[in-house]
Amino acid sequence: MERIENKVKNQMKESNNVDYPDFDQMWSSIQQDELKVAGGEPVVLRPRKRKRFALVVGLSVALMATPVYAALNYDWSSMLSHREGIQSALEQGLGQTIEQSVTKDGVTLTVHTAFVDENRTFLLYSLKPGTSQDVKDLDFEVIGLKDSKGNFIEGNYGGKWNEELGEFQGYFETDWVAEGQKTDVKFIMENIQLISNKKQSISYNPNDSTTQVFPIQKDGMGSVTLQSFGQAEGRTLLKSNVTLTDPEMQKRWIYFEAINDADNSVKKAEGPPSFRDGGANEAQIFKSDTLREEGTKFQLSYDHILETKESTWSINMNLSKKQLENGSFKQVLDIPMDNVPGGTKIHEMKVTPTQVRLKFTQEEFNRIPFGDYQLDVGGILLDGYFMTGTDPKEQELRFEMKGLDAASLANKPVTLVAKHRIDSFYGDENDNPIHLTDISEKQQTTTSSIAGYPISWTYYLKDNNLYVESLSSDPTFGGVERTYYLDGKEQNLGDPEPTLMGAFGDAGSNKSMDVYENFDKKELDIYIYSYSTNKPNEELRIPLKSGK
Repeated sequence: MERIENKVKNQMKESNNVDYPDFDQMWSSIQQDELKVAGGEPVVLRPRKRKRFALVVGLSVALMATPVYAALNYDWSSMLSHREGIQSALEQGLGQTIEQSVTKDGVTLTVHTAFVDENRTFLLYSLKPGTSQDVKDLDFEVIGLKDSKGNFIEGNYGGKWNEELGEFQGYFETDWVAEGQKTDVKFIMENIQLISNKKQSISYNPNDSTTQVFPIQKDGMGSVTLQSFGQAEGRTLLKSNVTLTDPEMQKRWIYFEAINDADNSVKKAEGPPSFRDGGANEAQIFKSDTLREEGTKFQLSYDHILETKESTWSINMNLSKKQLENGSFKQVLDIPMDNVPGGTKIHEMKVTPTQVRLKFTQEEFNRIPFGDYQLDVGGILLDGYFMTGTDPKEQELRFEMKGLDAASLANKPVTLVAKHRIDSFYGDENDNPIHLTDISEKQQTTTSSIAGYPISWTYYLKDNNLYVESLSSDPTFGGVERTYYLDGKEQNLGDPEPTLMGAFGDAGSNKSMDVYENFDKKELDIYIYSYSTNKPNEELRIPLKSGK
């Protein structure tokens, strides 16, 4: 097999246009107890377990003979869970094989595959550290492209550590697209960091509802503060805040964990997702009983930089749109969305084998008031997500091309489907305040209404901060988004606690909470700064093009 691998590698170096194998001929060869790679050289099989071995080798050689052989050696699916169009193109054998590497300071950067079309430039790469240290992750200070004129091109990036292979697999994505069919670019990384995971035990007492502070004083951390808030249905909101002595730790993962007696992380309660503000602050919701179970321990898990490789890794590439040009097209639509504010229009649709983009234009900026978006392409549904650019009056709705052949999309009817309407409103038109009296550490309640929606308010002091919770019994009320009080004519806005609010587009809880820090009054008038209404069953369908 070594001889075959060398032959295939040589072919891959000679041309990006490697011949695909004749699969019918391969199967015929398997039946005749031999295989042939491109070029006709036979592979003799051992007699024992011949049929099973022949099938495995046949598939292996078939993969080695395709342009995406190296990329398919990796499982990219976990990091491409929100980039399904790239995963689909990869599985179809689309994309430009790069397979170029550079090694510096014991770390090897390899660019495996590029996907270049009229929507984006996307690279799959890996980083392999040649070290015996217990590396659990990698990071870097700079990542991007440089065009032929030396201009630096930024983008989005992601990735994860592959424990089995002992290397980092990642992607780099940018909206930058070359003007011509081909272009020379340089992929650059600077200052790669080798990261391990460390743990620090915390003697947190879940039966103590007061604020608890624990000194750390190492690895760039000063102390950790834990606050607990009782929730409905036997749940506890647990907020952790870590003071940092090294600003670099703000970029690192720091998270609080509850560990059960089987040494497994305690599962969080269902509900709104955990909220993380940078590396140091986190809020999570647990079932209260699981925190109090005998044998439960608590700890901080955090990233620890073992070493920083202060160098530059760069790979020169000639990128081409050729591999993804089939099925790509652009169509100007200018379809008005009459029931959406701001003079909103669906201006343009741009289709490539990996992604569909709808460009919206507005006379005045307004959020398009739906939580879920799909593109119905001849009965196949693609899920969408919004991206905003530099111009607030232009927004893009993007759909990853999953389970759909781009070339056939031109002949299918296409309809935009928007579901779950959520409208936001500013203030109470009558400016009616909610009067809070006898403010203390004891929880108290009062009621009010806005636009006909009943609202129950719960307020209390904790650690010199005023907490104001709101909840409506009407499920069509989306929630109070923010409150404020007046100091003279100046508005003092409360800080929303994200974990208590239903995720955007979620028909669940309309409960929310604002925090006013360092509060020392006994009475207060607060006002609603903004709120939303919730219509989970409302659906809007806009035909974009008819089929042929």
